[in-house]
Amino acid sequence: RKSGVGNIFIKNLAKSIEQKELYDTFMAYGAILSCKIAVDEHGKSKGYGFVHFETQPAADAAITHVNGGVIREKKVFVGKFIPKSERSSGDTVQKFTNCFIKNFGEELDTQKLEEMFSKYGEITSARVMIDTNEKSRGFGFVCFKEPTSAENAVKEMHGHKINDKTLYVGRAQKKQERIEELRMKFEKQKIERTSRYAQGVNLYVKQLDDNIDDAKLREAFQEFGNITSAK
Repeated sequence: RKSGVGNIFIKNLAKSIEQKELYDTFMAYGAILSCKIAVDEHGKSKGYGFVHFETQPAADAAITHVNGGVIREKKVFVGKFIPKSERSSGDTVQKFTNCFIKNFGEELDTQKLEEMFSKYGEITSARVMIDTNEKSRGFGFVCFKEPTSAENAVKEMHGHKINDKTLYVGRAQKKQERIEELRMKFEKQKIERTSRYAQGVNLYVKQLDDNIDDAKLREAFQEFGNITSAK
């Protein structure tokens, strides 16, 4: 697994929260690989912990719905876990030289596209994509020699208007990246749809009599709605 994928960080936890309760709080958002509360040398909670989900969309859904929420009368922070190696590095921006441009009409051909972007630096290739009738399909690519040229082109040309159209200019993604992005998007939407119904359903009940078992606990609360688990 890639470091940090599906991993979230939770802080400002009540010191009385145990690992199982943390697990139960987040299990509604997806399959959990591991769950841990940081402890000191005496085994006491340090007030923060980690939950590692099987997928990044599950982690994103947990962040969206739990961050800023209250657990044991304390407002908690939930965010993406960032490995120490990335936290200590100031340069985490992905470098690229190939730009993807879309949302333009037939007024732009390959030559005009290259001329439009040439002011940002040396171009190694440029192309407007055409259909079987040799008409523009409204998108193309410009590849620069230097990453800084591509970055400046994106910053200045994204949102630029040509006639009545607004250009989209961004980093050109590889096919596998686009497929993965779409997969992640659809999976995230699916998790968010199901998690809407999971919000607020996890209750913590304390000071129960010793004679209260799982069945009696379920019976006491079943009049308020469908129960998925009671332990």
